[in-house]
Amino acid sequence: MSDSLTVQNLGEQGLLKRVQSFCPSTVVGDDAAVLPTESGMLLVVTSDVLVDRVHFSNQTTPPESVGWRSAAANLSDLAAMGASPLGITVGLGLPGEVLVSWVEDLYRGITGCLQKYGTVIVGGDLCRSPVITVAITAFGQVDPTRVIRRATAQPGDAILVTGFHGSSRAGLELLLHPELGQELSQDDRISLIQAHQYPNPRLDILPSLPETRISGMDSSDGLADAIVQICRASGVGARLDRQKIPIHPALKRWASSEKAMKWALYGGEDFELVLCLQRSAAQKLVERLGGAAAIVGTITSDSDIRVIDFTQETPDEILTLEQGFQHFSSD
Repeated sequence: MSDSLTVQNLGEQGLLKRVQSFCPSTVVGDDAAVLPTESGMLLVVTSDVLVDRVHFSNQTTPPESVGWRSAAANLSDLAAMGASPLGITVGLGLPGEVLVSWVEDLYRGITGCLQKYGTVIVGGDLCRSPVITVAITAFGQVDPTRVIRRATAQPGDAILVTGFHGSSRAGLELLLHPELGQELSQDDRISLIQAHQYPNPRLDILPSLPETRISGMDSSDGLADAIVQICRASGVGARLDRQKIPIHPALKRWASSEKAMKWALYGGEDFELVLCLQRSAAQKLVERLGGAAAIVGTITSDSDIRVIDFTQETPDEILTLEQGFQHFSSD
C-alpha cells in the first residue's frame, strides 16, 4: 500500500471495506448492529465527539493516539456508570486529502484500546467533512442495583479518586513545548506523555466496587468539574484536603506546587473516577485498589465546595466550573 493513498483516491466503498476489517464480521454488514444483553440488565449508551484542532492535533496526537483517546473517553463514561462495555460505533468525518494510512492507524488505536477491555467496534458511518471528526457511541450493561449516578451523594460520604490527576495536562504541556522538562528523567517524561496520549479508562475497578450506594462520575473534564457536578446534582457541598489529592511524583518534581495543583484540579483528561460512598466502604476500596487511589475529602450538607490546606500555607479555594475548559467560552 502506498503511503500517499488518500481517502479520496480510495473512495467511500474502498475505505469502508478497509475499516470494516477492524470489526467482527459477524456483527457488521447490516443497517444496524444487534447486541445481546443479559436478562435483568440495563443498557447504558454514551456518545463523545473529538474534533481536529479542538481535541487533538498533529503536534500532540498521532493518529493511533487519536483513536485510543476516542475509545477511552467513551469507555470511561461507561465505567463512571458502573457499566461493562458491549461495543462501540464509530462515526468518522474526513477531508478527502486525509491519507488512508492515517485512518488505518486511527482504527488500530481504537481497537488497541478496546481489546484491553474485551470489546469491539460493531458499526459506524463515514462521510466527507471539512475537518476530521471522530464521533463514537459506546454501549454497555449494568445491573440495576449497581448503577453509579451523580445525584446520590450524601453528607458524610468520603470522596475517593482512583488515581493521579494533572498528569495528562502535564503531558500535553511537554508535547506542546518539548524544550520544557529537561530536568525530568526519560521515564518520567514518557510516563506523563503517555498519560495524555494513551489514557486508561477505569473499567478495571468495577469488580472491586462494594455492593453499596455509590455516587460518582469520571474526571475527564477535570477533578474540580467532577466534584462540582456531583455536588450540584446531589444538592450537597464538599471539603477537600489539598495534601491528599494524588499527583504524579514526576509532576511534583517538575512543576511548582501551585501549577501542579491547578493542573490536577482543572487540567482534565485524566479519565479517573471520582466516587462518593460511605467512609468505611471507601477505605476498604482504597486498600483493594492500591496505587494512587485515595480518599481526598468529605461530602458536606452545605453548598460550599472547598479545597482546604490544613498546613495553612495556602488559602482555601472555592471550586467552580468556570476555571476549567468550556467549549463555548469566549477564551
